[in-house]
Amino acid sequence: MKVLQKNKAKELKGQKMRTLAITRNEDLLKGIKSRLSSMSYQVDEADNIPDGEYFINIRNYDLVLCELDIEGISGMGLIKLTKEISNKTSFILLSSEDKKEIEIEAFEKGADDFILNTVDFDILMARVESKLKFSGNKVIIINDLWITPEEERITYKEQDIELKGKPFEVLTHLARHKEQIVSKEQLLDAIWEEPELVTPNVIEVAINQIRQKIDKPLGISTIETIRRRGYRFCFSVDQE
Repeated sequence: MKVLQKNKAKELKGQKMRTLAITRNEDLLKGIKSRLSSMSYQVDEADNIPDGEYFINIRNYDLVLCELDIEGISGMGLIKLTKEISNKTSFILLSSEDKKEIEIEAFEKGADDFILNTVDFDILMARVESKLKFSGNKVIIINDLWITPEEERITYKEQDIELKGKPFEVLTHLARHKEQIVSKEQLLDAIWEEPELVTPNVIEVAINQIRQKIDKPLGISTIETIRRRGYRFCFSVDQE
């Protein structure tokens, strides 16, 4: 099993793949974080539904794992929110209730899997890993501009564009939230693992690199600055 995990970690090296676990079960959370961290996934955690909703709104996830009920608040509504933001994000609902009606409702709302809390941990993780295996194919295509997050690759009219690291992640985040204005604070929180340790100036540096490596040489505009509010992805087919 350890050899298999090491091989998977090599495959995922360099990728910024992210999962969110919304649960109050500390033992389960510890096991999930240990297993997925060994595979180079970043695991965010929330112990209540409102915090889970906050994370889903500001970050891009490959998979969300959520308990059905936490302190009397249902996580069922998070399925729709997750799919509205990115229908390629896998959503697994954990439930302590083995009721047909609940399972049917979960799938009707768009859940990708419904698992009982009592299931064996290794079986649970096998199903989680199965969903993650196929959730990374999130190519953002806007006419001739292709952004492939899992490969950290950008092509424009079949020409590869060299943009890596945080500037690439900033561009990808803005492209996923096109037509929305995203503030510096939101970008920091969504992309940097410890946003409190960096200054908002790093966003300006990343935006400048995007413009120097993509906009200027290609004669297009990908990101516009909205004064005092943030940035917006603005590339469209009309530019071509």
